[in-house]
Amino acid sequence: MSGEAEYAQEFVDVDRARLGIQVYPEPDGAPGGPVVVIWPAMGVRARYYRPFATALRDAGLAVVVADLRGTGLSTPPPSRSCRYGYRELAADVGAVLEALKPRLDGRPRLLLGHSLGGQAALLHLALHGADPVDGLALLAVGVPYWRSYPGLRGYGVLPYTQGIGAVAGALGVWPGWGFGGRQARGVIRDWARTARTGRFPTLDGVDSEAAVGRLTVPVLAVSVDDDQYTPHPTVDHLCAKLTAAPVTRHRYTVAEAGAPLDHFRWVRAGLPLTRRVADFAAGLPRR
Repeated sequence: MSGEAEYAQEFVDVDRARLGIQVYPEPDGAPGGPVVVIWPAMGVRARYYRPFATALRDAGLAVVVADLRGTGLSTPPPSRSCRYGYRELAADVGAVLEALKPRLDGRPRLLLGHSLGGQAALLHLALHGADPVDGLALLAVGVPYWRSYPGLRGYGVLPYTQGIGAVAGALGVWPGWGFGGRQARGVIRDWARTARTGRFPTLDGVDSEAAVGRLTVPVLAVSVDDDQYTPHPTVDHLCAKLTAAPVTRHRYTVAEAGAPLDHFRWVRAGLPLTRRVADFAAGLPRR
């Protein structure tokens, strides 16, 4: 850990929740460079991304990493009384961007999401408009639609995801038994629905599927070799929804990484990927 950058821990209050954000020091070099805001995977703490955030900073990006609601230092901890789902996660993205606005003004802004964090970022832009950002990077972000899994895997994914949804509904919370950490039942409900239907749920009365199709913000979509949860075809399924957006599609291979990969290990073997993200950010239009 000695070679990894320190960060300042800050908090953003929103909707009876408190979101923890880690703000890394400005990178060396010319001021006013791109800013990337990272949204983690389900049940993964922001601090897990410290090596990746450090590498992005070394590549010239200012970096902020947020804890998803109910994970890490963000509240409330999931319980039977928590009813939040994808709608609130998407709104949290907007709250953090608003809180960071003084630091973002005049600079290229990139949202970067991993797994559930990428879905939250994408849905925020679809529901609330993409004006606050200039680009979206989706790393190991797909839709876990059972029919998109290769071979016979989908026939296991369907009962697995719907079983998790049923348990969360019955207990009022997902206890985190072997998957995703402890989660509010609304998050699991919405996630299980995408696995069953292949479509995002209607949120705040808005057809989020149609809204995603109207997005025009540039997107970098990366799938990862040996990803047990989001194999390449699930990312392709998501990209097919982005009918109006310019999408740069990349497959991050074991050969490119020079190390084993999966849904989580890419974060610790992401140096070549940080260069690709930095190049994408550098190509975003200046404000």
